[in-house]
Amino acid sequence: MTDSIRKLALTLWDYHHLNHELAKSDAILVLCSHDIRVAQRGAELFLAGWAPLLIFSGGLGVITKHMWSKPEAELFARIAMDMGVQNERIVIENRSSNTGENVLFTKQLLEQRGLEMERFIVVQKPYMERRSYATFKKVWPQKDVIVTSPQDSFDEYLSRYTNPALTPDDVISIMVGDLQRIQLYPEKGFQIPQPIPDEVWVAYEALVKAGYNRHLASA
Repeated sequence: MTDSIRKLALTLWDYHHLNHELAKSDAILVLCSHDIRVAQRGAELFLAGWAPLLIFSGGLGVITKHMWSKPEAELFARIAMDMGVQNERIVIENRSSNTGENVLFTKQLLEQRGLEMERFIVVQKPYMERRSYATFKKVWPQKDVIVTSPQDSFDEYLSRYTNPALTPDDVISIMVGDLQRIQLYPEKGFQIPQPIPDEVWVAYEALVKAGYNRHLASA
Protein backbone atom coordinates (compact mmCIF):
# COMPACT_ATOMS: atom_id res chain seq x y z
CA MET A 1 0.00 0.00 0.00
CA THR A 2 1.45 3.37 -1.01
CA ASP A 3 1.35 6.39 1.30
CA SER A 4 -1.15 8.11 -1.00
CA ILE A 5 -3.51 5.10 -1.00
CA ARG A 6 -3.21 4.81 2.78
CA LYS A 7 -4.13 8.49 3.19
CA LEU A 8 -7.18 8.13 0.94
CA ALA A 9 -8.30 4.95 2.73
CA LEU A 10 -7.84 6.61 6.12
CA THR A 11 -10.19 9.41 5.03
CA LEU A 12 -12.91 6.82 4.36
CA TRP A 13 -12.06 4.94 7.56
CA ASP A 14 -12.54 8.07 9.68
CA TYR A 15 -15.82 8.93 7.94
CA HIS A 16 -17.27 5.47 8.52
CA HIS A 17 -16.63 5.78 12.27
CA LEU A 18 -19.43 7.35 14.34
CA ASN A 19 -17.58 7.48 17.69
CA HIS A 20 -20.76 6.82 19.66
CA GLU A 21 -20.46 6.74 23.43
CA LEU A 22 -21.56 3.47 25.01
CA ALA A 23 -24.58 3.40 27.34
CA LYS A 24 -26.42 0.63 29.18
CA SER A 25 -28.83 -1.02 26.73
CA ASP A 26 -31.43 -3.77 26.49
CA ALA A 27 -29.44 -5.89 24.03
CA ILE A 28 -26.18 -6.09 22.12
CA LEU A 29 -26.85 -6.86 18.47
CA VAL A 30 -23.82 -8.26 16.65
CA LEU A 31 -24.07 -7.96 12.86
CA CYS A 32 -22.11 -10.95 11.69
CA SER A 33 -19.76 -11.15 8.71
CA HIS A 34 -16.37 -12.53 7.72
CA ASP A 35 -14.63 -10.73 10.62
CA ILE A 36 -14.69 -12.70 13.87
CA ARG A 37 -13.22 -9.77 15.81
CA VAL A 38 -16.75 -8.36 15.73
CA ALA A 39 -17.92 -11.44 17.65
CA GLN A 40 -15.17 -10.89 20.21
CA ARG A 41 -16.12 -7.23 20.63
CA GLY A 42 -19.76 -8.16 21.20
CA ALA A 43 -18.84 -10.77 23.80
CA GLU A 44 -16.51 -8.33 25.57
CA LEU A 45 -19.30 -5.77 25.84
CA PHE A 46 -21.73 -8.38 27.20
CA LEU A 47 -19.22 -9.61 29.77
CA ALA A 48 -18.58 -6.00 30.81
CA GLY A 49 -22.29 -5.66 31.63
CA TRP A 50 -23.45 -3.22 28.96
CA ALA A 51 -26.59 -5.30 28.21
CA PRO A 52 -28.23 -8.51 29.50
CA LEU A 53 -28.80 -10.11 26.08
CA LEU A 54 -26.39 -10.86 23.22
CA ILE A 55 -27.90 -11.28 19.75
CA PHE A 56 -25.99 -12.63 16.76
CA SER A 57 -27.52 -11.99 13.34
CA GLY A 58 -26.20 -13.47 10.12
CA GLY A 59 -26.68 -16.36 7.75
CA LEU A 60 -24.26 -16.59 4.84
CA GLY A 61 -23.53 -13.42 2.89
CA VAL A 62 -21.90 -12.55 -0.41
CA ILE A 63 -18.40 -13.12 1.01
CA THR A 64 -18.95 -15.79 3.65
CA LYS A 65 -20.93 -18.15 1.44
CA HIS A 66 -17.62 -18.88 -0.27
CA MET A 67 -15.79 -19.35 3.04
CA TRP A 68 -17.99 -21.19 5.52
CA SER A 69 -20.69 -23.85 5.51
CA LYS A 70 -22.34 -22.80 8.80
CA PRO A 71 -24.26 -19.54 9.29
CA GLU A 72 -22.17 -16.64 10.54
CA ALA A 73 -24.34 -16.21 13.65
CA GLU A 74 -23.74 -19.78 14.81
CA LEU A 75 -19.97 -19.44 14.41
CA PHE A 76 -19.97 -16.08 16.19
CA ALA A 77 -22.12 -17.42 19.05
CA ARG A 78 -19.63 -20.25 19.59
CA ILE A 79 -16.83 -17.69 19.90
CA ALA A 80 -18.85 -15.82 22.53
CA MET A 81 -19.58 -18.98 24.50
CA ASP A 82 -15.90 -19.91 24.42
CA MET A 83 -15.22 -16.49 25.94
CA GLY A 84 -17.63 -17.19 28.82
CA VAL A 85 -21.03 -15.92 27.65
CA GLN A 86 -23.85 -18.14 28.92
CA ASN A 87 -25.79 -19.93 26.19
CA GLU A 88 -29.12 -18.83 27.68
CA ARG A 89 -28.15 -15.16 27.25
CA ILE A 90 -27.59 -15.59 23.49
CA VAL A 91 -30.16 -15.22 20.71
CA ILE A 92 -29.30 -16.41 17.19
CA GLU A 93 -30.81 -15.12 13.95
CA ASN A 94 -29.25 -17.20 11.18
CA ARG A 95 -31.20 -16.40 7.97
CA SER A 96 -30.11 -12.88 7.03
CA SER A 97 -27.71 -12.21 4.17
CA ASN A 98 -27.30 -8.41 4.32
CA THR A 99 -27.47 -5.54 6.81
CA GLY A 100 -31.13 -4.72 6.18
CA GLU A 101 -32.12 -8.33 6.77
CA ASN A 102 -29.95 -8.40 9.92
CA VAL A 103 -32.13 -5.71 11.45
CA LEU A 104 -35.47 -6.79 9.99
CA PHE A 105 -35.13 -10.49 10.85
CA THR A 106 -33.90 -9.65 14.35
CA LYS A 107 -36.92 -7.37 14.82
CA GLN A 108 -39.25 -10.16 13.70
CA LEU A 109 -37.53 -12.76 15.90
CA LEU A 110 -37.75 -10.62 19.03
CA GLU A 111 -41.41 -9.86 18.33
CA GLN A 112 -42.12 -13.59 17.95
CA ARG A 113 -40.50 -14.22 21.33
CA GLY A 114 -42.34 -11.35 22.99
CA LEU A 115 -39.13 -9.52 23.85
CA GLU A 116 -39.51 -5.73 23.97
CA MET A 117 -36.28 -3.79 23.56
CA GLU A 118 -35.84 -0.01 23.49
CA ARG A 119 -32.10 0.51 23.11
CA PHE A 120 -29.55 -1.56 21.22
CA ILE A 121 -25.79 -1.55 21.02
CA VAL A 122 -25.02 -2.63 17.46
CA VAL A 123 -21.58 -4.16 16.91
CA GLN A 124 -20.13 -4.09 13.41
CA LYS A 125 -16.84 -3.86 11.56
CA PRO A 126 -15.16 -0.45 12.02
CA TYR A 127 -15.71 0.63 8.44
CA MET A 128 -19.40 -0.31 8.53
CA GLU A 129 -20.49 1.69 11.57
CA ARG A 130 -22.18 4.50 9.63
CA ARG A 131 -23.96 2.25 7.14
CA SER A 132 -25.19 0.01 9.94
CA TYR A 133 -26.60 3.02 11.78
CA ALA A 134 -28.30 4.36 8.64
CA THR A 135 -29.80 0.94 7.92
CA PHE A 136 -31.00 0.33 11.48
CA LYS A 137 -32.74 3.73 11.63
CA LYS A 138 -34.49 3.03 8.33
CA VAL A 139 -35.70 -0.45 9.26
CA TRP A 140 -36.43 0.15 12.96
CA PRO A 141 -36.65 3.92 13.52
CA GLN A 142 -38.57 3.65 16.79
CA LYS A 143 -35.58 2.23 18.67
CA ASP A 144 -32.48 3.89 20.08
CA VAL A 145 -29.22 2.60 18.66
CA ILE A 146 -25.56 2.99 19.56
CA VAL A 147 -23.03 1.63 17.08
CA THR A 148 -19.56 0.38 17.99
CA SER A 149 -16.84 -1.86 16.57
CA PRO A 150 -13.46 -3.39 17.44
CA GLN A 151 -11.41 -0.58 18.97
CA ASP A 152 -8.48 -0.52 16.56
CA SER A 153 -6.81 2.15 14.52
CA PHE A 154 -6.74 1.68 10.75
CA ASP A 155 -3.21 0.25 10.80
CA GLU A 156 -3.94 -1.95 13.83
CA TYR A 157 -7.06 -3.30 12.19
CA LEU A 158 -5.24 -4.28 9.01
CA SER A 159 -2.35 -5.86 10.92
CA ARG A 160 -4.62 -7.77 13.34
CA TYR A 161 -7.32 -8.65 10.83
CA THR A 162 -8.69 -12.08 11.66
CA ASN A 163 -9.55 -13.43 8.22
CA PRO A 164 -6.53 -14.48 6.14
CA ALA A 165 -8.75 -14.94 3.08
CA LEU A 166 -8.95 -11.14 2.67
CA THR A 167 -5.94 -8.88 2.08
CA PRO A 168 -5.63 -5.22 3.16
CA ASP A 169 -6.45 -4.29 -0.44
CA ASP A 170 -9.64 -6.37 -0.17
CA VAL A 171 -10.58 -4.51 3.02
CA ILE A 172 -10.07 -1.14 1.32
CA SER A 173 -12.18 -2.31 -1.63
CA ILE A 174 -14.99 -3.35 0.73
CA MET A 175 -14.73 -0.01 2.53
CA VAL A 176 -15.04 1.80 -0.82
CA GLY A 177 -18.13 -0.29 -1.64
CA ASP A 178 -19.71 0.61 1.68
CA LEU A 179 -19.28 4.31 1.02
CA GLN A 180 -20.89 3.92 -2.39
CA ARG A 181 -23.86 2.22 -0.71
CA ILE A 182 -24.22 5.10 1.74
CA GLN A 183 -24.64 7.34 -1.28
CA LEU A 184 -26.92 5.01 -3.29
CA TYR A 185 -29.11 3.23 -0.77
CA PRO A 186 -31.30 6.04 0.61
CA GLU A 187 -32.94 6.43 -2.83
CA LYS A 188 -33.56 2.68 -2.89
CA GLY A 189 -35.25 2.86 0.52
CA PHE A 190 -32.57 0.80 2.29
CA GLN A 191 -31.08 3.48 4.57
CA ILE A 192 -31.64 6.97 5.92
CA PRO A 193 -29.47 9.61 4.21
CA GLN A 194 -26.03 10.44 5.57
CA PRO A 195 -24.11 13.58 4.54
CA ILE A 196 -20.87 12.82 2.69
CA PRO A 197 -18.28 15.63 2.89
CA ASP A 198 -16.62 16.64 -0.36
CA GLU A 199 -13.18 15.47 0.75
CA VAL A 200 -14.56 12.01 1.53
CA TRP A 201 -16.17 11.69 -1.89
CA VAL A 202 -12.98 12.88 -3.58
CA ALA A 203 -11.05 10.16 -1.72
CA TYR A 204 -13.66 7.60 -2.76
CA GLU A 205 -13.38 8.55 -6.43
CA ALA A 206 -9.58 8.41 -6.29
CA LEU A 207 -9.66 4.91 -4.78
CA VAL A 208 -12.12 3.70 -7.41
CA LYS A 209 -9.85 5.09 -10.11
CA ALA A 210 -6.90 3.32 -8.47
CA GLY A 211 -8.67 -0.03 -8.84
CA TYR A 212 -10.36 -0.46 -5.45
CA ASN A 213 -13.67 -1.21 -7.13
CA ARG A 214 -14.18 -4.93 -6.61
CA HIS A 215 -17.04 -4.53 -4.12
CA LEU A 216 -19.08 -1.79 -5.78
CA ALA A 217 -22.82 -2.29 -6.08
CA SER A 218 -24.74 -1.85 -9.31
CA ALA A 219 -26.05 1.70 -9.46
